[in-house]
Amino acid sequence: MSIKKITIISIIIGFAVGFKFINSAASKSPAKKFHTQTQLDAYQGIPTRAPIAPGEYFLPSSSCRGCHGYDSATVSNINEAGEDVNLVDRWESSMMALSAKDPFWRAKVSHEITVNPGHAGPLQNKCLDCHAPMGAYTSQFKGHPYYGLAELVTDSLGLDGVSCGGCHAIAPSVGYTFSGIIPYDTNHVEYGPFTAPSVGPMQLYEGLTPVYSNHMDQARLCSACHTLITETSDLAGSFTGGHFVEQATYHEYINSDFPANNIKCQTCHMPPVNEPIIIANGFTGLTPRTPFNQHVFAGANLFMLNLIKNNKGTLGINVPDKSFDSTIVATTDMLKSKTINFDLQLVSITSDTAFFKVKIQNKAGHKFPSGYPTRRAVLQFVVTDSNNDTVFQSGIFNNQQRVIGENPSFEGHHNFINQSNTPQIYEMVPGDVNGDFTSVLERAAILLKDNRIPPTGFTTTSPVYDTVQISNDALADTDFNKVGSIEGSGTDWVHFAVPLAAAVGNISVKSKVYYQSLPPKWVADMFTYSTAEINTFETMYNAADQKPILIASDSIINLLLPTGVNTYSSKEEVKAWPTISMDGKVFISAAYGTLIKSIEVFDANGKLQSQLQNTSFQSTISLYLPESSGIYYIKIYSGTKVVFKKVVKS
Repeated sequence: MSIKKITIISIIIGFAVGFKFINSAASKSPAKKFHTQTQLDAYQGIPTRAPIAPGEYFLPSSSCRGCHGYDSATVSNINEAGEDVNLVDRWESSMMALSAKDPFWRAKVSHEITVNPGHAGPLQNKCLDCHAPMGAYTSQFKGHPYYGLAELVTDSLGLDGVSCGGCHAIAPSVGYTFSGIIPYDTNHVEYGPFTAPSVGPMQLYEGLTPVYSNHMDQARLCSACHTLITETSDLAGSFTGGHFVEQATYHEYINSDFPANNIKCQTCHMPPVNEPIIIANGFTGLTPRTPFNQHVFAGANLFMLNLIKNNKGTLGINVPDKSFDSTIVATTDMLKSKTINFDLQLVSITSDTAFFKVKIQNKAGHKFPSGYPTRRAVLQFVVTDSNNDTVFQSGIFNNQQRVIGENPSFEGHHNFINQSNTPQIYEMVPGDVNGDFTSVLERAAILLKDNRIPPTGFTTTSPVYDTVQISNDALADTDFNKVGSIEGSGTDWVHFAVPLAAAVGNISVKSKVYYQSLPPKWVADMFTYSTAEINTFETMYNAADQKPILIASDSIINLLLPTGVNTYSSKEEVKAWPTISMDGKVFISAAYGTLIKSIEVFDANGKLQSQLQNTSFQSTISLYLPESSGIYYIKIYSGTKVVFKKVVKS
């Protein structure tokens, strides 16, 4: 497929629904009945049913389970080690299967149509085209103007999420329309990646004809939903004529070296089993297939998988815990093993400062993070001394899982950090028509920030760059996706300068990367509204474990500071009390025979706040801490040593 420049306008123009494709070249050879209906019903464990009804276009996943689910005879859908790899059980606990029951998604749709009720019909159409495609497109094919949450809750096809037919009925022409415009073939065919499919059983029992097409093993199969462009409305609900790229995972992939290396979406999210697998149960003579792509669909949304598992009864989800556990394990492995490489390095140490740098290498075929704009990664950097006191910290979460020091609007991109609580956060931040952060997607008008780390091979000269832009603050960073002036490294280097004035003894450095699917700032506005969907999700969210997921770490332990730097002592030659001062007054006393020459007071960032020179006392002296509350370090010079005391002004 040649890659053409895709502009936002060209993507939007001509968006329409109700595509009908006459692409079937399926064989109409007579079907062979391999089993009696009684045998088949017993094996499938479901009542006798007719194939797909006239005027219908899709079947639910329950119709596919009989052949492509668990084989009690342990002949089909197992690997050479005898492990079950059946399609349906792997899929049913994925976010693809749960897309229409995802309580955050439902709450977000409700939020959007509550903010702009006049847009409720087309807005819900756009959302449900991808999250409930079989229900939404059946409605459209039958001429209904709108399909929304009210219709979804009673529609078994819609509730099946991105189900078997939601992907396997997509026509070979896919790859040229986006934002939920899915080219479905309505000729009762199911496309697959294997040549010469056995057509008889599926035609006989389901009324569908399996057809080979190579597009089923190409990244473009995912394109119609995984690039989404929305129309912009102002704060009064009027459309401005502008558009916003809400997500563009497919175009990020196009702007990478993954296509040239024949690495597809399926390679990572449907990892292949490179051994022959019989893919249907109960039929004799089927040819084992290879490579067999497991329908795991592991991504990064570990938070939502756990939340849904813990609320599956309320959400009407009948999926065994063991299936959820399998998907959670696969998702955890995806995050921790297949997402980034991470490296912490010491650069140098001067008389008062230690310099470090960390490298994050994106291993994915799209930006890190990618997808829905709530997803973000936080770089944490902490330095402690031999007393285990914190000398420097950045990227710390408080007990509400907010990042300490984060700008309330949005935190800019950083190349160099030299003060505590200045965090580096990788994220995409949409802004409204006034340039303020917005979590209402229909109000998204401008890109305030996008410093998500690009994939290797990503360039600003790509034909699709207008759809996957980087914000100016990250573009100006000479270490961001560059080696020298050459783009496409897929890396970011972040530099840290750590003041050593407060350090006692050796220092240890620990740096980590955390992944956050749904930060509190993204639900704060939504929770100010009250609808059934929002209230249901708010209860679940507040009860959930909201801690971010640690995906990478590196450390340097007990770093010996050079002579002339590490001259500090923690012995009780002098004392400072109280360690917690209510009014800021602190007393310093010297042991007998110890002469104090001078005293300096530093804040938690190592900045000098006050000093007393030529004190020359041997008893007790008082001083006052600065007006601001916080942690302070008192540096006391004796005749031969330097002593640090940590105190807190409350």
